[in-house]
Amino acid sequence: MTHPPPVSGSAASAPPQGGDPGMLFDDMSRDALHILPLGMLPIRTPGLRRAKLIRNARLETVVEVFQDRATGSGQVHPDRLPVLFPTHKAELQADTAQVAKLTQVNSFDVYTLRKELRRLGIEVNDTAFLRLSAQKRGELTGYMKDFTRPLIQQVYGTEDRRIGDTSDILSMLSNPDREEALRNLRRLSDRLKVELNEIPEFLEEYGDVFLSLAYFRSCLDGIVPEVQRFLKWADEAGESENIARDRLVMRMLDDVRSKLTGITTSITGRFEAFDRRSQDFWTDISADSFREVRSQIEAHHVTIGGVLCGLAVKTALWRERFPRGGGSPQKRVEFIRSEIMPGLDHILMLEQSAGKV
Repeated sequence: MTHPPPVSGSAASAPPQGGDPGMLFDDMSRDALHILPLGMLPIRTPGLRRAKLIRNARLETVVEVFQDRATGSGQVHPDRLPVLFPTHKAELQADTAQVAKLTQVNSFDVYTLRKELRRLGIEVNDTAFLRLSAQKRGELTGYMKDFTRPLIQQVYGTEDRRIGDTSDILSMLSNPDREEALRNLRRLSDRLKVELNEIPEFLEEYGDVFLSLAYFRSCLDGIVPEVQRFLKWADEAGESENIARDRLVMRMLDDVRSKLTGITTSITGRFEAFDRRSQDFWTDISADSFREVRSQIEAHHVTIGGVLCGLAVKTALWRERFPRGGGSPQKRVEFIRSEIMPGLDHILMLEQSAGKV
């Protein structure tokens, strides 16, 4: 029995339509990096439809069969499912085959899942399950303005527009309220070499591509300060005389610092490159240049998601175990050895495997 902390997400909402009406599918699960509600898939075993796959701090994929504040989280390894559901052998055989494939996925965010489920040949009950919640989209409005500002200037010639969330941005652009804006939209369609009636589809694609980047960037902005706090906490352990005399432990601490610093520096640099690339798009705007930008960003979804998920679950467990910092030097070292080191090389490998922007 374990108690995994929340990693990413927002407040709970009512389950969506479709699938098992009793399944647990809240906004936190939809928006998280580390949670996949099995009810979104065509699962045949009744008791498994309410379960979730989660990535833990050791980057293992386990099945969470229940979770609440009073009893914590009930987790089992996927190969133990036949013991848990002995009366549904035929159904479980098909379901465990799907679950086994999903253990290969490094992040369960909606953007990674779009690509990985297609690659693995796994269907979803409703493609709406692979979209961020309305609340999360609203939270990302500030990030989205960075990407939509050039577009709004192209169409309206000003940034001074009232925007509530990303849907307002798309609605505003696809339903212009001024003759000048309509003329600018026509000019935009000429530059993109698409018909005027195809502009709303372009805007929807544009919004979705940069919403993905906004989502990942918001995750990164929450994770990097946590990694920095953790590294300071880990360094304090090395200041202890007993720990400082142990060369193997000091080497481990140096290794953890080097890898975490390298990972966060590299992935931050990727986002800076995306920012520059998205700005360049508006200096040479065309349908081809947009497709190139979209292709580049989407090609990075899987590695970005995997890296951020790995860092998020590790820092979340650290916050849970040491909510006020503290802990003796020995306890800190044991936590780093048992929970931070496992899987850290995998995160580093994922980041190093990412292509250049």
